[in-house]
Amino acid sequence: MFTTSRLSERTSLRFSRRLPRIYIRDESLESLPIRNAIARLVTLLLPVQILVSACTTSGHPPRSHAPPDATTPPHFAHIVVIVMENKNYADVISNPAAPYINALATRFGLATNYTAVAHPSLPNYMALTGGRTFFDENCDTCTVRGPSIADQVEQSGRSWKAYMEGMPSPCLTRDTGTYAVRHNPFIHYADIVLNSSRCAAHVVPLTDLETDLATGHLPNFLWITPDLCSDMHDCDIATGDRWLAKLVPKLLAVPTFANGVLFLVWDEAEDEGADGGHVPMLVVSPRGIPGKRSRASENHYSLLRTIQDAWGLPPLGEAMHAQSLARYFRGNAD
Repeated sequence: MFTTSRLSERTSLRFSRRLPRIYIRDESLESLPIRNAIARLVTLLLPVQILVSACTTSGHPPRSHAPPDATTPPHFAHIVVIVMENKNYADVISNPAAPYINALATRFGLATNYTAVAHPSLPNYMALTGGRTFFDENCDTCTVRGPSIADQVEQSGRSWKAYMEGMPSPCLTRDTGTYAVRHNPFIHYADIVLNSSRCAAHVVPLTDLETDLATGHLPNFLWITPDLCSDMHDCDIATGDRWLAKLVPKLLAVPTFANGVLFLVWDEAEDEGADGGHVPMLVVSPRGIPGKRSRASENHYSLLRTIQDAWGLPPLGEAMHAQSLARYFRGNAD
């Protein structure tokens, strides 16, 4: 904090610089009464200047729910999140083994300074959906009581589904084959998993997506978790790239996706660090700025904040203090 003396000194200097210069052409006017009047005027105005300065130069502004940046993302009809696994930014971007991913990165938006928020996997999935990591390990049976993006979307009157590749039946809460519950954040929210009918209707096998695409019943919010091979966790980058090359064009071809966005992101990097490491994150949208690159510091909370800002939902947890990804969309470039 400023001391009173320093504040007064700084404010006096600023005030004196801002006072209009008074030129006295007649020396007879440079009398004591006039000088005293000017002095009284300065004395009266100085506290006002100090108050304004203190209000506008404080180093600790109060936090609020208002977006940190001045713009908001478009009001999308569809938002898709696809989460891949355990790759560093440099492992994927510019890698010839991932031609489809890099074609998307060239055509659409690419975050060049995006980080995960933790190790291992599950805390990142929780951060993306609830604004907090909640757990510090891959605790397959752990649940938390608290709101998630699914609750917010549903309460706003919009539809949502989480599509899980390799999950043989809806709302499965145990590992089987290439399906890993640590990559399914929604069964870790008690108000979803303990409501069996709700969970079964919303947390479904990826095979249901083909039906929804064919019938034109695509939800507003789609979460897609590939299995342990397709997500690059157990298989190589080329395998994951081919999987995306088959799936993503089907989503982009949906007529209503003209007002949609697909976020392709990796949960964490393979390197161990204070946070989850530097990972790729692509913003694929007809409403995006073609070839947009951003060096801004962004993370999983930024992605969550973007969904919430786009649909006028209150930010959850750490998303409250994150900037949205509005810069990737036309009319919102910084």
